[in-house]
Amino acid sequence: MNAKSSLLDLDRQLCFALYAASLAMTKAYKPILAELGLTYPQYLVMLALWQHGSQRVGELGERLGLDSGTLTPLAKRLQALGLIERERSAVDERQVEITLTAAGQQLRARAEPIPLCVMQLTGCQLPQLESLTRELKDLRHQLASAYPAEANLFPPLKT
Repeated sequence: MNAKSSLLDLDRQLCFALYAASLAMTKAYKPILAELGLTYPQYLVMLALWQHGSQRVGELGERLGLDSGTLTPLAKRLQALGLIERERSAVDERQVEITLTAAGQQLRARAEPIPLCVMQLTGCQLPQLESLTRELKDLRHQLASAYPAEANLFPPLKT
């Protein structure tokens, strides 16, 4: 195997390692969250609301990295479950505010054990998970700030 082709080995790709780890993490959460009646994306919305309280859809989407086309159906399902309320702003009708209901606030107590459960599934200790989380946040920040979304980072491939 020559040096050029080895750089394209699947197992050497950071993107694949992140993708595969993300799939495995989501799969690990699925049975845990099923006990709460939540999907993984719904859980992320609830985490953001538990931490930061009521938020406009735009703020919540920015925090989670979701566009309104993805977040709106999630919010509608959470509202149908009785966990959140969605209301148009009295100041600016274009803005929708998402607020936890009493049931949504109460669900937090049932969700408290989830991080420790996931920590056990990973086989990692808390310092290792915290370090890995920091590294991934740094990577995400670096990638997000490396270039404007519309910029062409790479020259066209020659075929």
